[in-house]
Amino acid sequence: MGISHEELQLAARNHGMPLEALRWDVTPIGLHYLLTHYDIPSVDERAWRLSVDGLVGSAQSFSLDDLRALPGHEVVSTMECAGNGRARLTPRPVSQPWLQEAVGTGRWRGVRLRDVLERAAPADGAVEVLFTGLDRGVEGGEHQAYQRSLPLAVAQDGDVLLAYELNGAPLPPQHGFPLRLLVPGWYGMTNVKWLAAITLVDAPFGGYQQTQGYRFRITEDDEGVPIRLMLPRALMLPPGVPEFMTRARTLEAGTHALEGRAWSGQAAIDAVEVSVDGGAKWAAAALEPERLGRWAWRHWTYRWAAAPGEYELACRARDAAGNVQPLAPEWNVGGYANNAVQRISVGVV
Repeated sequence: MGISHEELQLAARNHGMPLEALRWDVTPIGLHYLLTHYDIPSVDERAWRLSVDGLVGSAQSFSLDDLRALPGHEVVSTMECAGNGRARLTPRPVSQPWLQEAVGTGRWRGVRLRDVLERAAPADGAVEVLFTGLDRGVEGGEHQAYQRSLPLAVAQDGDVLLAYELNGAPLPPQHGFPLRLLVPGWYGMTNVKWLAAITLVDAPFGGYQQTQGYRFRITEDDEGVPIRLMLPRALMLPPGVPEFMTRARTLEAGTHALEGRAWSGQAAIDAVEVSVDGGAKWAAAALEPERLGRWAWRHWTYRWAAAPGEYELACRARDAAGNVQPLAPEWNVGGYANNAVQRISVGVV
C-alpha cells in the first residue's frame, strides 16, 4: 500500500533521528525525534501559568520563574514513540509512517513533579494525576486538548520531571516550551508538552488519548491494553556508505567495529547480541556500563571480520526482566510497540 497524501503531511511535520546520531551519548536537539499531534502553540512566557488543582488541599499556580526557584533535578532519558516501527508492519496501519528512527536521548532538567504535588497536598481519594497541554485538535471526531494521566504513585517517582530545559537550553517550541512532562521509561506520548494544567482526580481518566488512542488492539472492536513502558530495543549505526535511494550499505572488507545503543523501559538492559546472517546465528556484543543513568540507552560494540559478500546485519537487546526483541513483530491496529529486530543489508567489497 502506498503512502497517502495525509501520511506525507504527517511525515513532513514530524521527523525521526538519523541513525548516525547513535554516535552521541545525548542526542543533539535538532536530531532528536519529534512528533507533534496538533499545532505547536504560541506561548507568551510572561503570561503563562501552570495550575495545580482538583483533589488537593491547596490549589497552586506557578510561573516559570516560580518553578525554576524550586530545587532542580536532571535526568538523562531515552524517549521513543509508541508507533516506532509502524511502517514495517504488514498490512501497514495508516498513521505517522515511522520506520525505526523515532527515538532520541535528552538531558532533561526541571523540577520533580512530586515536589510540586506536595505543595498542593493531594487529598484522600486522589488516584490519578491528569496533565493538560495547550495543543488542541480533532482526533477520533473529538475536539480536545492533548491530555494524558498517570497513577498517583507513578507521578510521585523521584525521576518524573516537569522539564523546562533540554540539553542545557530552554525547551525549544517543538519540544514543549515552556514546560513539559517527562516520565522516564514510558513511551513518548506520556510526556505531555506545552503543559498548562495538572489536575488530581478520583477515577481513571477516560479521555481519547487514554481510552481510544495508544492501546494495543488486535481488532477494531478489541478494548485492548494501554501502551506504557518501552519494550527493549537495540539499534545499530549503519556501517559503510549508503546508496542514496535504497540506503543499502557498501563496506570495505576488513575488521570493523559495529556499534549502537540499546534501551528498555521495562528493566535495565542485560545484553545485546549481533547477527551477520539475518538472525540464524547470534554473538554477544560488548555492553558499556550504565554511565548515563538507568533511563538512558547503553552503548554497545561488536568486532566483525567482514569478508567480501552480501550480509544482513541484525541486533537485539535483552533486559534484566527477561524481555527479548522478537525476530518478527506482532501486528496490531495502531501499529504500536513494534520492537522487532533491526535489519541492515550490507555488501562487503
